[in-house]
Amino acid sequence: MKRVAFRQPSVIPGFRLTFSFTIFYLFIIVLIPIAGLYFRTFDLDWNSFVSIVTGPRFIAALRLSFVTSAVAALFNVVIGLLIAWVLVRYEFPGRKVMDAIIDLPFALPTAVAGIALTAIYAPNGIIGSLFDPFGIRIAYTSLGIWIALVFIGLPFVVRSVQPVLQDFNREIEEAAATLGARRIQTITRVMLPTLLPSILTGFAMAFARAVGEYGSVIFIAGNIPRQTEILPLLIVFRLEEFNYPAAAAIAAVMLTVSFLILLAINLIQVWSQRRFGLV
Repeated sequence: MKRVAFRQPSVIPGFRLTFSFTIFYLFIIVLIPIAGLYFRTFDLDWNSFVSIVTGPRFIAALRLSFVTSAVAALFNVVIGLLIAWVLVRYEFPGRKVMDAIIDLPFALPTAVAGIALTAIYAPNGIIGSLFDPFGIRIAYTSLGIWIALVFIGLPFVVRSVQPVLQDFNREIEEAAATLGARRIQTITRVMLPTLLPSILTGFAMAFARAVGEYGSVIFIAGNIPRQTEILPLLIVFRLEEFNYPAAAAIAAVMLTVSFLILLAINLIQVWSQRRFGLV
């Protein structure tokens, strides 16, 4: 039986100090605030907690937040993979500018992004006015929320996949072609297994960011109860009412669901790495 070493040998000293700092930092910054959130829900009795997390307004916001975030993250996986491929495999004028634009959602304040998207997709906006005569509304609907989540999540997928594509050995592609593999077979059977862990990482980060997004969504959502109201906004409403236990209950459920989904994604990622011999 292989013995797992707790401390790996290293020529650089300071393991005890750095490990202690890591544990201390995680407890102070991550674990204690999360534990405090769950403990705050104990101010509610069981019936009150159940009535909050099973109410129609909460269920509608929960469904809207998670379903829209998942659909936006899946869309970003397809588009992000395509963009990363273009940036890595082709040389063309303006490639570096396009590469820099990808990071714009990282630097742009979310409220500014929300205002800009609303101005564009509102019924009197540049794009919204083109669809309004046909009775298609983008802003103040779930479609507008989806667009905002796609906007803020795209860089996570591109930046996760791009380094793996850059390091991918093209001789492997040439060997596959020499052995008679078609282009689609090379992509699906040779390249995709290598890219899968990074794709899952990009999806997980885009999904996690979308679920908790607030600033870029509240303007374009319209915030109509049971229609375009997201969970973070529902938490803000409870805080404005000074109903802190109810806000903590909503946040605790949201955190638990997000954690379970991300845990499942990470398990799939570990399985794919072992399945295709990447670890």
